[in-house]
Amino acid sequence: CNNNLLTTVDMSSNTGLLALFCGLNQLTSLNVSANTSLNLLHCNSNQMSSLNVSSNTLLNDLNCSSNQLSSINVSSNSVLTNFNCNSNLLSSLNVSSNSMLSTLDCNSNQLTSLDVSNNTAIATLYCNLNQLTALNLTNNLSLAFFDCKNNLLTALNVNNNSNLTYFDSSNNQLTNLDVSNNPQLTYLICNNNQLSSLNVNNNTQLTNLICNNNQLSS
Repeated sequence: CNNNLLTTVDMSSNTGLLALFCGLNQLTSLNVSANTSLNLLHCNSNQMSSLNVSSNTLLNDLNCSSNQLSSINVSSNSVLTNFNCNSNLLSSLNVSSNSMLSTLDCNSNQLTSLDVSNNTAIATLYCNLNQLTALNLTNNLSLAFFDCKNNLLTALNVNNNSNLTYFDSSNNQLTNLDVSNNPQLTYLICNNNQLSSLNVNNNTQLTNLICNNNQLSS
């Protein structure tokens, strides 16, 4: 029922429901407590200020982006693999219980910190357009696509992320960036930082490099 003018959706009798697409409507609330079999929920682009998915323990795909959520609790969703909560009002996000996450998109929120140390399966991470000052990627060995642009990062260690192919750290406050352990990189974007040097000698797969507006001497 995507892309309509719905203001309410009553799914209380649909206890066998496996997937619900109700995005691009005018929903201010959504009750999925009776839908305990749900493994996919896309309720993006509505007007919801809260969402309770604690009863949906089988959920593996959740898209609640472009709402007005100030918080969301996914601690009961231990099999969640794809989680999109971008363009909300989140000031904090706890994904420590979601060890199976492979894709996390939390861009365009108000996050000041993000702990992904338990998310060892994560391959795609969008955390751009937040207020992050630090980010630890030591345990994220599967990370391939990483976008952290438009934050407040002063340092970033990607030495353990040898599978990185796409890396955008533009519009931060980085003074140093070491990509010598990222031989698979094809896209590297690090413009608008404070880098004084950048060594890409080991990055022979690079097809796109953007590093303007730094303090590079050569």
